[in-house]
Amino acid sequence: MILKKLSAFIFAATLITQTISAQQLKVPAASPLQTVKQAFALSEITVEYSRPSAKGRTVYGDVVPFDKVWRTGANGATKITFGEDVKIEGTDVKAGTYALYSIPGKDSWTLMLYKDLTLGGNVADYKKENELLRFNVKPSSLTEKVETFEINVADITSNSANIELVWEKTRVAFKVVAEIDAKIMKAIESTVVKDNRPYFQAASYYYENDKDLKQAGEWIDKAIANNPKAYWVVLLKAKIQFKAKDAKGASATAEQAKALALADQDDAYVKMAEKIITDCKK
Repeated sequence: MILKKLSAFIFAATLITQTISAQQLKVPAASPLQTVKQAFALSEITVEYSRPSAKGRTVYGDVVPFDKVWRTGANGATKITFGEDVKIEGTDVKAGTYALYSIPGKDSWTLMLYKDLTLGGNVADYKKENELLRFNVKPSSLTEKVETFEINVADITSNSANIELVWEKTRVAFKVVAEIDAKIMKAIESTVVKDNRPYFQAASYYYENDKDLKQAGEWIDKAIANNPKAYWVVLLKAKIQFKAKDAKGASATAEQAKALALADQDDAYVKMAEKIITDCKK
């Protein structure tokens, strides 16, 4: 009797151990989850999606049918978060998180930002009234095959970027623009004028965005006065002078930046300074 009870106990313990082991077994996901975080404008763009692979199959028109709503990835819906108000293909979109659905076509794709984040991959219950935005884009062909679906934030400038959907030999992209100039100009007015601190950042923004170079020059001089050995600051002054067509001043300032960079053994800045010196001689 005791032996039977002991055997039963061992059998039960074995089953429990096997069950726990099975629950803890981890295997690679067929369509792994990826989160893309990209600093953009004054905030971030974040994309959360699952990445299916072609695995020898024809993707568009077969695995992903044409002219039907697709979750734009695998498993649940793809989610995209904008950290600030943006324009997508020219239409205003408030900061927030949206699901990204699409309707692939041979010659044109329809992309939709969806407000209901609970729908997930259940596209059978997709409701057009829950869309925030719907727009069309043209797909383009790739020369090389991409095995695994990817979403990228590409072609980034200070206020614009393209969101790319790439798979098989197809690329689809849409443009995102952030209206940041007014915000930055207001911040410059409230910080540089009143606090007398971020001269370098303000001068850099004016230089990069073709604003008042005389004002940029005044600010960069103050930045240099605060940190005279900062060769990257001195180099910006040379760039501002060159853009303002003061070749003689730009060359002299670039020589100063080069000497400071040499002392700090920063070869990259030495080369940038030398390029300005060479350009000033043309």
